Amino acid sequence: MTLGTAQTAALKIDATGAVTKPLQPAFQARGSSNVTDYATSTTHDVVFGTEVFDQNADFASNTFTAPITGKYALNASLYLINAENDASYHQLDIVTSNRNNYAIVGNYVFDGNSNYYSINIAVLADMDANDTAKVQYYQAGGSQTTDSSGIGSWFSGHLVC
Repeated sequence: MTLGTAQTAALKIDATGAVTKPLQPAFQARGSSNVTDYATSTTHDVVFGTEVFDQNADFASNTFTAPITGKYALNASLYLINAENDASYHQLDIVTSNRNNYAIVGNYVFDGNSNYYSINIAVLADMDANDTAKVQYYQAGGSQTTDSSGIGSWFSGHLVC
């Protein structure tokens, strides 16, 4: 059974009862190249140059735009290389039109500069139609040596309800 227009089905139910919603807002994007030497004490928009999928064409220019009002599950991971241990902390944010959501890693995590460390964040965000969400990184103090892996960093989300 398929419900929707002849051009695009909005709801599909197969013979086993599995339901898919091909127009449900959902996306995943990954970095396409490494970033080197993040400036310290500066907020950086994280660049996601490769779309893995974007079911409703709501992700562009490193920003997700909610097509309708609802609750959205948003997730991000920034894969740090040579994370500066002299920094006070490293912070990863999912910034929406309504609020900032952040994850912080203190310098006590690192014995020395860490070659491989991912900061992860997940949030259920209340978004109105046309609200936006993007990912930002901030390093408080320390030296300008922290890099990030494009391939190992990602941003994803979907409409929950």
